[in-house]
Amino acid sequence: MIRFGLRLALSGGREAAVRLVIIAAAVALGVGMLLTTLAGMNAVDAQNQRYAWLNTAVAPAAADPTADPMWFLIRQDYFHGRSIGRVEVAALGPHAPVPPGLPRLPGPGEFYVSPALDDLLRTTPAAQLGDRFPGHRIGTMGPAALPSPDSLLILIGRTPADLEPLGARRVDQIMTTSPSDCSHGCYVGIDSDGMTLVLSVVAAALLFPVLIFIGTATRLAATRREQRFAAMRLIGATPRQISVISAVESTVAAVAGTAVGFGLFLALRPALAAIPFTGERFFTADLSLNLVDALAVAIGIPLGAVVAAWLALRRVQISPLGVTRRVTPAPPGAWRVVPLLAGVAELAYFIGRRPPTTNGQITAYLSGFVLILTGLVLAGPWLTMLGARLLAGRASRPATLIAGRRLADNPKGAFRAVSGLIVALFVTSVATGVITTYVANRGEPRTDSVAATSLSTWFPPEEGPAPTADRFPALSTIPGVRSVTLVHANPVDTPPPMEFRAGTAAYRSWWPGIITCAELERLAVFGRCAAGAQVVAVADDLIGERAWDLTNDSYVWPAADASPAQVDRQPIRSVVVDTTSRAAFEQARTMLINAFPAARFPSSTAEWESDSARQLVQFQQLANVIMLASLPIAGCSLAVSVAGGLSDRKRPFSMLRLTGAQLATLRRVVALETVVPLLTVSAVAIGIGFLAAHLFLRAQLHYTLLPPDGSFYLMVASGLAVSLGIVASTLPLLRRITGPETARND
Repeated sequence: MIRFGLRLALSGGREAAVRLVIIAAAVALGVGMLLTTLAGMNAVDAQNQRYAWLNTAVAPAAADPTADPMWFLIRQDYFHGRSIGRVEVAALGPHAPVPPGLPRLPGPGEFYVSPALDDLLRTTPAAQLGDRFPGHRIGTMGPAALPSPDSLLILIGRTPADLEPLGARRVDQIMTTSPSDCSHGCYVGIDSDGMTLVLSVVAAALLFPVLIFIGTATRLAATRREQRFAAMRLIGATPRQISVISAVESTVAAVAGTAVGFGLFLALRPALAAIPFTGERFFTADLSLNLVDALAVAIGIPLGAVVAAWLALRRVQISPLGVTRRVTPAPPGAWRVVPLLAGVAELAYFIGRRPPTTNGQITAYLSGFVLILTGLVLAGPWLTMLGARLLAGRASRPATLIAGRRLADNPKGAFRAVSGLIVALFVTSVATGVITTYVANRGEPRTDSVAATSLSTWFPPEEGPAPTADRFPALSTIPGVRSVTLVHANPVDTPPPMEFRAGTAAYRSWWPGIITCAELERLAVFGRCAAGAQVVAVADDLIGERAWDLTNDSYVWPAADASPAQVDRQPIRSVVVDTTSRAAFEQARTMLINAFPAARFPSSTAEWESDSARQLVQFQQLANVIMLASLPIAGCSLAVSVAGGLSDRKRPFSMLRLTGAQLATLRRVVALETVVPLLTVSAVAIGIGFLAAHLFLRAQLHYTLLPPDGSFYLMVASGLAVSLGIVASTLPLLRRITGPETARND
């Protein structure tokens, strides 16, 4: 029977060949996406492991008595908005531990750099970057020391006398524990558990439409195949033999598709590694598969195809007469909306009752989202039936009536082809709604000139005596420096209670620095004084966490309890350098780092905000990828479903044409049968997604959902247009398969 099944699969004519190609293509897509997701999870773990040595300062003492200790200090620097990891070490003996990827520790006056930072040092004037790093380059770091090919890292050798006053830590081992497993609190690294969760959601959102595509392709020409298998049963074939034949057909396509899927993954792996999902791109080797991953996909996908084939033809296996005893399926019941309503009710319940722990919040919200998504899939046929009945009830043309009645008779089949859209549109709507609202309330990444070109560094009292004014005059000599401002410490060092503005997040009315109104008026770009004030309280960087409107000169700083004469007598709290160019900005930063090596490295407000903003942007890009990839796949499912439906109904359509029905009428019937469930599902999924996002925002952050900008709706419209275009490409088949010869020959 296996040989007979192979003959039917490979020599069954054009129809069998087309079915095999479509199933193989669908399986290849699914396998490629699944392998990419598994490899992505492995890549996150691999990248996170290479962050381990950078957290050496938090490692516990080593038990190896033969190791010599060393001083270890890591700090964050910036260049053109990119983060630079600056590690400084001082060995206290010849057997001090060596970080991975290096032949030895650098001595005083030596340093190793990452290849990416080495390129920057070669192409950037030394006054802007190279002069920050004492000594000379003795080599580049190997890949084992680099989380990413784009990592900007430098390992500088110093003397113990240099590092001990800077707060370095004495260690005698290099940390090898992944930041995911760091029990002491890590400085740098990835929350790999969170990334794995996100990747799992992405995988589910992408694979669901592909699985629908595979299922739809498996049912291609299902009616004709069922008739063929039923005929075999009537002449004596057993259910087991029919199962073997159908399994062979599906296995051939699944095996071919699995092989192509592995090939696609290997071919696209370098391009996939370049996607900076964690903030930095991966090494190509990071996107690897272990033996368990490869075997699970290589064996599991063909087995899944066999099960799908068995389920698709179970009526024939039970009874050979099952094909001819067809009745209209029972309409879906209203009970299908219960999980959907339960999920919405769960998210609504937690408004004002947010769980106190992170695990409790994850459980509460994730279970609500899963319930809603499950409810959408279950309620889809019922919603399709309502839309079809409404269409048929308001029909004024034959095409509308025929399409409405057919959809109402079998809403499950109509919904099945478009159900892949549910996950994509729901996930994208939730992500877009949450991210848009979060950014609007917390403030978008700075792009205005003040935030991008204003450099500040501050001097906490606990880190030593504050500098004096005579340490800063050279800054004003740099071409492109517009102003150098010293912010002095606020004599009132006890903040008042937190205050709130209605409808917005909290803000403080107390700021740690003070400045005279005469100086603030001279600067002109950092806000203005309260009416009648001579001295105002300001943020260390003259911008502050909530001063989002400084470029319009509309932010008003509160009056400080000090006179102009008292300002200069207060310790210097920070220095703010406003520049007109990036070159001046970086040169001023280099000068400040060299002048105050023990102070916090200077940076701009835009750089502080970029780290968190970058993660949000990446999540939004992932949501967009889900939608843009899923909609065309759903369109392919629709096209296959339409083509299969035309093949199964070519005789009824031919009879309609013989009785006078126009070809345009039949095309409108097919188009309406596709458009109604597609648009119904899209509208419901987007609406429920925004509702779920609103409930989550209210429960977790006390925010009200804000509508996304026009780009979201443009992407949805474009994706739907592509899907409909794919479906429209199948309509020309209608003329070819509904001619008079079809009615005569069948």
